[in-house]
Amino acid sequence: MNNLLKNMTWLLIAVIGAAGVGGIALNRGEQINALWFIAAAVCVYAISYRFYAAWIAAKVLVLDETRATPAERFDNGRDFIPTNKWIVFGHHFAAIAGPGPLVGPTLAAQFGYLPGTLWILVGAVLGGCVQDMVTLFFSMRRDGRSLGQMARDELGPIGGAAALIGTLAIMIILIAVLGLVVVNAMKHSPWATSTVAATIPIAMIVGLYMRSIRPGRVLEASALGFMLLLLAVVAGGWVDHSAALRGLFDHEGLPLAWMVIAYGFAAAILPVWLLLAPRDYLSTFMKLGTIILLAIAIVLLQPMIKMPALTQFIDGTGPIFGGKLFPFVFITIACGAISGFHALIASGTTPKLLSNERDIRMVGYGGMALESFVAIMALIAASVLEPGVYFAINSPAGVVGKEAVDAVAKISAWGFPVTVEQMQLLASQMGEATLFARTGGAPSLAVGMASIFGSAFGEGMLALWYHFAIMFEAIFILTTLDAGTRVGRFMLQDMLGNLWPRLGETSWTPSVILTSGLVVGAWGYFLYIGVIDPNGGVNLLWPLFGIANQMLAAIALCVGTGILIKSGKLKQAWITGIPLTWLVLVTSTAAWEKIFSEDKRVGFFAAANDMAVKLAAGALPPEKAAIAPQLIFNQHLDAWLTIFFVATLWVIVFDMLRVSARHLTGKPVPPVSESPHIPSRLVEEYARD
Repeated sequence: MNNLLKNMTWLLIAVIGAAGVGGIALNRGEQINALWFIAAAVCVYAISYRFYAAWIAAKVLVLDETRATPAERFDNGRDFIPTNKWIVFGHHFAAIAGPGPLVGPTLAAQFGYLPGTLWILVGAVLGGCVQDMVTLFFSMRRDGRSLGQMARDELGPIGGAAALIGTLAIMIILIAVLGLVVVNAMKHSPWATSTVAATIPIAMIVGLYMRSIRPGRVLEASALGFMLLLLAVVAGGWVDHSAALRGLFDHEGLPLAWMVIAYGFAAAILPVWLLLAPRDYLSTFMKLGTIILLAIAIVLLQPMIKMPALTQFIDGTGPIFGGKLFPFVFITIACGAISGFHALIASGTTPKLLSNERDIRMVGYGGMALESFVAIMALIAASVLEPGVYFAINSPAGVVGKEAVDAVAKISAWGFPVTVEQMQLLASQMGEATLFARTGGAPSLAVGMASIFGSAFGEGMLALWYHFAIMFEAIFILTTLDAGTRVGRFMLQDMLGNLWPRLGETSWTPSVILTSGLVVGAWGYFLYIGVIDPNGGVNLLWPLFGIANQMLAAIALCVGTGILIKSGKLKQAWITGIPLTWLVLVTSTAAWEKIFSEDKRVGFFAAANDMAVKLAAGALPPEKAAIAPQLIFNQHLDAWLTIFFVATLWVIVFDMLRVSARHLTGKPVPPVSESPHIPSRLVEEYARD
């Protein structure tokens, strides 16, 4: 009877999920209710977790709960610590859930809601969740080694060296784009800037409280941090309306970029307990709480999706970023579907904390599924806006014009009517001076979230909801920015340690300062070129971000596929091989277009040549002519970086294929580096947990 009830329940979930996905995919002409997106997503994630993830865990990876994990075997109270599975889940989710699942779907909405929705759902359950789970498993079976170390051990020196260098270079681009998003959100917004700035001392106060003032009082520290974060949002309104204080937080993009760079350097050298740990801890509650609240608001309000399923911009003429639907929707939405950055976390801190292999499925597959749900929420929040409003916020001034009247005329001519008065009223309701050309995705997402929250819980507080959403996004961004900077420092120290062993000592102060400065200086430069770009930097850096992130995911899947084949699991290697093949196809196509396209809005070289011709002819306005040489150099730099990334990827792919072919034909290859089985002493404690 119980089995029949379970089977009927899962059959019902499958029917609801199929109806939801079918309704979203087949609907044309009429507006669709956002509730369909929630139902489809929840059902798809539930079925894939219950059946696909369980099959991978039991039949492919063969998880062993009696096996001692690295956290137990190397427990040192600092890096390797057996930790409660729910705490690890929260840490892992906080670390992987950066701005990607928020910003990517928002930007990709220029194609319409349908492509992004399908890619988020399918990409996550077949690609992203699998990558995270498999990478976490293989790292735990190899003493918590990093992705680069696993590549070096399993593929040999060529693939390993390419993976190490490529991973560090890709990390630099990822962090730079994170900084660009938060800078664009705070630009000329004293309320947003003061609120985001307040989150830094709040995190430090919580860290000091838990370490020195009231050690072990986690609940007290949580309540204190939560109240201070809410107070920061309210206080931002006071700052915005204060003539004396407003000027202190009203800045152009460049000064804000320098502030973010300074923050990144400080976060990389300060003790973990003082800033990173409490920020991650607070952000977990804020992220999960806000997403749950947004889902509840959508269920209560049941808003209609106003963005069409497909727009005319699938042909590559979109104002937010250039490029056709294929391949650019698949690199614009990276996090939320599949993200290479996750592989760094799944082979970084998380495998050093899990106390039982059984939890790999929940943390690896389940954590990514939850992040994918965040991406669905972001897509809904962007799509419930009037399309004209969406494009007015996200289209750069260089495309639609600097004057409001010119922008609304051009956007309305696309078939998405919007008026100057409508945008002025919206900006006033959100507590902003203007919302035109607020590129980067974060402001439009905040407007969408505020509109949903306001309609469900009170429209009188729209400005408060808007800036709460900005803080929510900034917490996503800064937690990933500071964690990414520290991971980048560790990677650079590991590489430089081969030249001078002392530089490889992660606690040696001169090495910490030197490598932190190099990493921050590298991503700070790309943040700078994004800020000075007249088109807002998104068109310049986000495609490079997407390509780099997806290539990193392909590197992780290469390592996973190679290990599966070497472990005698050729018939199961398709679980990583299929998403790997797709990512290699997508990223190589996108890279080819960014390098060789003659469309100046797509190709890096084409954009540089067009600007060089205009500069030589004196056709550029004086302010743009002054920075044109820098912009031309930046376009060339991005093009050569793309060439480097795609070359690195193909080196690793061919090396994986070479090693796999040698193994299958009985020739010598680097041995599988899995650690020997040691029985766990925590099994009984785990069973009682």
